[in-house]
Amino acid sequence: MFTSWKKMTAHAALLAGMLAPWMVTASAAATHSVPLLAQAATPGAPAAAADPAPLALPPGTSPEMQAAAAGGPAVPPAPPIIHMALLLPSRSGAFGAAADAVRTGFLTAYSRQKENIQLAIVETGDSAADMQRAYDEASAKYDILVGPLSRSAVTAVAQSGRVSKPTVALAQPDMNGEADLPLPPQMLAVGLSIDEEARQVANWVEKEKAPGKIFAISTGTAWQKRAARSFQLRARQLGMQVDTLELSTPANALSAPGLAQLARRVEQEKPALIFVALDAAQTVQLRNAVGNDMPLYGTSQINPYTLKRDNPNDKLPELDGVRLIDIPWQLQPDNVAVARYPRPTVNDNERPNADLARLYALGIDAYRVAYGIAQKQSGFDIDGVTGRLNVNMVSGGTTFFQRQETQAVYQDGWPVPLADQY
Repeated sequence: MFTSWKKMTAHAALLAGMLAPWMVTASAAATHSVPLLAQAATPGAPAAAADPAPLALPPGTSPEMQAAAAGGPAVPPAPPIIHMALLLPSRSGAFGAAADAVRTGFLTAYSRQKENIQLAIVETGDSAADMQRAYDEASAKYDILVGPLSRSAVTAVAQSGRVSKPTVALAQPDMNGEADLPLPPQMLAVGLSIDEEARQVANWVEKEKAPGKIFAISTGTAWQKRAARSFQLRARQLGMQVDTLELSTPANALSAPGLAQLARRVEQEKPALIFVALDAAQTVQLRNAVGNDMPLYGTSQINPYTLKRDNPNDKLPELDGVRLIDIPWQLQPDNVAVARYPRPTVNDNERPNADLARLYALGIDAYRVAYGIAQKQSGFDIDGVTGRLNVNMVSGGTTFFQRQETQAVYQDGWPVPLADQY
């Protein structure tokens, strides 16, 4: 009898030793977390037989505890549940359409890869202050936060000093003078950036341009001025000479006198190329003024259409030969990473919106980045729908995120990826 009791005590000690780490994990989790393992009931009194009966365990005991009780090898424990929050502005607010596109893309990716992820969607107000309050509340409840979506809200959170959980921001913060705003150690900014596109075009140009200065053309629109400035700064770092020129836009079109003056300067100074921080319609106007022989390079904003290319009226043969950068989602339907995700549905009488399509793609890649962080990958690469992504988030250390978009050229009215990518 005494011998049997000692054997039972040994079994109980073995169970307690296996259970202890999981109990620590459960107690350290947020109050909304679910226990990862149920505590086993205390074994009953030892049997009167000379040899102990098998240890009786309650229904629902985990496989690893059952294996340990039977004396067999331990089953690997299930990974812990990661609680993730997607913070987006309300659908009824000013950012409603953008938030809806990101949400749809995010949930599309989540539906295909959601092992050990429990997702919550938190709607916030539009202002930076509303977003900051929502972010602070979510930080106390969730393990990983995805958001904010607007530049002003990302800037506010980045400067708050209250980023204590891994955070995947959906926009770039506002620039601090001529330099990007430094981010807290646990924050990544994965938003699509016209500034970064302009810098990538500068890197591209440096590898294939002819000798001579470069003109960078914009209007007074904020994003265009930022793109022209970002291109100029990066090009100068690479040893190139860049003059920025700003054209006026009466009646939402480039001014005829301004274009005529630009054409004269092009004829007199013969720049090696022109970087156009313009949209597609404006680029057509500029090309008509300077001629087809002048090399033009631009950003994704000179690709105004989605990959639904069944409308011949959407073709822009006036831009044939113009080079640009855009995301794979907009250029490469046969790309393996792109083809695995469905296109967002639109009504038959509705033209797809290219900018909302890009935000849908951003939602897909934002989830994939957050999922990689949830798997405790400090550094990893993703062949994403928004480009080739390089991610590094070391706990307590420096974060790094880089997106390389796809280089393309207009052919027969459509932008087509180049065979050789720099």
